[in-house]
Amino acid sequence: MSGAVSATASAVALVAGSAQAPPVAAGSGSLPGLDAGLLSPVRAGTPAEAAVCDTAWLQAMLDAEAALARAQATTGTLPASAAQTITAVAHADRFDLTALARGSRLSANPVVGLVHALTALVAAQDPAAAEYVHHGSTSQDILDTAAMLVADRTLRIIRGDLTRVIDALTALALEHRDTPMAGRTLALHAAPTTFGLKAAGWRHLVSDARLRVDRLLDGNLPFSLGGAAGTLAGYLPPGPRPVPVPVPDGLLDRLADAYAGETGLARPVLPWHTLRTPLADLAAALAFTTGALGKIAIDVQSLTRTEVAEVTEPAAAGRGASSAMPHKRNPVLATLIRCAALQVPVIAAGLTQCLVAEDERSAGAWHAEWALLRECLRLAGGAAHTAAELTAGLVVDPARMHTNLHLTGGRIVSERLTRTLAPHLGARTAKDLITRACRTADTTGTPLGTVLAGAPELHGLLDAADLTDLLDPTTYTGAAAALVDTALTTPPPPPRPRSVTGPTP
Repeated sequence: MSGAVSATASAVALVAGSAQAPPVAAGSGSLPGLDAGLLSPVRAGTPAEAAVCDTAWLQAMLDAEAALARAQATTGTLPASAAQTITAVAHADRFDLTALARGSRLSANPVVGLVHALTALVAAQDPAAAEYVHHGSTSQDILDTAAMLVADRTLRIIRGDLTRVIDALTALALEHRDTPMAGRTLALHAAPTTFGLKAAGWRHLVSDARLRVDRLLDGNLPFSLGGAAGTLAGYLPPGPRPVPVPVPDGLLDRLADAYAGETGLARPVLPWHTLRTPLADLAAALAFTTGALGKIAIDVQSLTRTEVAEVTEPAAAGRGASSAMPHKRNPVLATLIRCAALQVPVIAAGLTQCLVAEDERSAGAWHAEWALLRECLRLAGGAAHTAAELTAGLVVDPARMHTNLHLTGGRIVSERLTRTLAPHLGARTAKDLITRACRTADTTGTPLGTVLAGAPELHGLLDAADLTDLLDPTTYTGAAAALVDTALTTPPPPPRPRSVTGPTP
């Protein structure tokens, strides 16, 4: 890839290296209308937020313009010197971002004003080169290509954080492979499991999310070239042409290959102005990713309850503080992740809805995508970044798990008792017997073993030692350990091969 892909580095680096925003001094101000993340703390100050900020989008549009000029120069459709000049001035810090944003109301998209501003800057250096800015292109080509560049850059950040989560969960699954705990269904104790199996399950979900991100990064984020109505006419020599139109000397193939090389994006089969598969694929992957991380978050919230207290979030100065209750340390990391997980699928549905785009260019559906895509990317990025911190520092309390496992006085292994007695009493009789015994133990506070020891149906079948063994929940975790081993040793499926593209972009 060329310099076009790396040109946003300076903008992203402003906050990409910091896990949290710096403190705000009393009385400090900010630009009017700046979205600093005040109402979205899950992504505030994270690398993904920087990768999708207005400056990053502006730079991505400039990267698309500069890359297109260089690609066209390789085909001989514009002078190499013009491409060099366009590239030299295509830096976001040379443009008035606020003026571009407000000017976009005149055209309903930011590219028109950007092209005027870019042309003026190029003309100041080389008047002849100014004739080749945005040569043959249209606004949607530039903005869609920029959207894919922004998505690519953000997904690479997200993928790195997902890998950190997977590594942390691998360590937790190994360490707690045989740590017994209560399994819970419909909020109640069900049957014993292990924390290792729970961590392995979380890991499996996050691995599935990373696979979906990999598939996008491996050939499913395409550049956009279509021209005014998706016919590529603007990229061909002008003038009347016979039908069918012969493409001169493989021009479009060479242009598409060159643009793919300049942007690092995939080459699409067709122009996709109103064929919005790339956005729908992004929506699905981002919704799944935050949902997978949200599963971890809601489990941590449940396990960290005062009366459960089986896990604790990593501590940090000031984190989790309550404005009213000094004793509290709230599970804020899980809360932030769950918040994002509840938002992204809803927002992603809006992106998917934009598949219903009329004609060859849409009036409204395309425009609706931009903010939705940005929000999905930065929320998913914030959730992944937060999940990496949560899982790496999660504190597990096996002793508390052991205590909670015995809260029901053995009733948590009722399934085991029923299965043991079924061959002797019949399945229905055995279940009825254990159901009555569990109810008696629950209502009277009598240990289940004591109730069963007095059951006449069990005389001669189970002695005290048998009951003690059967009522030990730590020995009834099924194949949990083997399942953990399988999960940690089974390699993930590879991303699908890059799709075969057609002869035109």
